[in-house]
Amino acid sequence: MRMGQSHIRKSLGDRIFLIVNFCLLTLFFVILFYPLLYVVIASFSGNAITISIMPLPQRISMVGYEAVFEYPLIGVGYRNSLLYVATGTAVSLAVTICCAYPLSRRDFKGGPWIMGLCVFTMYFSGGLIPLYLLIRNLGMLDTIWSLILPGSLSVFNMIVMRTYFKTQIPEDLFEASKLDGCGDFRYLVRIVLPLSGPIIAVISLYVAVGQWNSYFGPMIFLSTRSKMPLSVFLREILVLNQTESGQGTNVMINADQMAALERRKQVMKYSLIIVSSVPVMVLYPFVQKFFVKGVMVGAVKG
Repeated sequence: MRMGQSHIRKSLGDRIFLIVNFCLLTLFFVILFYPLLYVVIASFSGNAITISIMPLPQRISMVGYEAVFEYPLIGVGYRNSLLYVATGTAVSLAVTICCAYPLSRRDFKGGPWIMGLCVFTMYFSGGLIPLYLLIRNLGMLDTIWSLILPGSLSVFNMIVMRTYFKTQIPEDLFEASKLDGCGDFRYLVRIVLPLSGPIIAVISLYVAVGQWNSYFGPMIFLSTRSKMPLSVFLREILVLNQTESGQGTNVMINADQMAALERRKQVMKYSLIIVSSVPVMVLYPFVQKFFVKGVMVGAVKG
């Protein structure tokens, strides 16, 4: 018998299940992969793009990316977005951990009441106008803190992290560390956090992606253009493109030139998608190995 070779005979039902499962997974893969492949190919097609089931470029062109980076504030937007993502993720992790750890402890008095108040905020909120007035009264308008502090605590993320602490960190560790004279803060920093790598990676990804894609908050709370994130400038480019398309044709431009201009705008939209997605796609492989474990353990158990 060869090592690793299985001699378990599969029944007809098992074989049918495996075949159906393989077909469904293949179908899901195609459904998810096709739009990404389409966008990538279309973004490198240049003005020669032909909108069809699969755009096959006659030559590789960077026209779409050149049009995007011709916008003068793209570099400023990238810098601001990276700053907001890094700062927002660090602050959110600190706040979430400081809230989740006490609520995971069975000896924390008043924990159920505080947990109930946190869950209450998931269903009811003051709305945009009270939030704006609060940020204005605190003097945070047109500052980085208006984008970071209001959303620094996500109750959903906190519940996931609390459940992870509660189910994956043995209570005996705290008792043993307490006998050695270890306090709560030292126990959290030296024992709990090093054992919580998967859930910290998952929450970091959630927060970073949300912060990177956010554009409504900056539009409301920021007024200085040099402080705007990338998402706002990308939106401006798209809106400007659509506005120019709807203004009618110039009688001095012939039909061929107008068609080329429209194709260039289409390619520019695909390039915008790639430009805005690259940082997230670069970040994901570093936390992918923790993703399934962190989500399943933190969200299912407890």
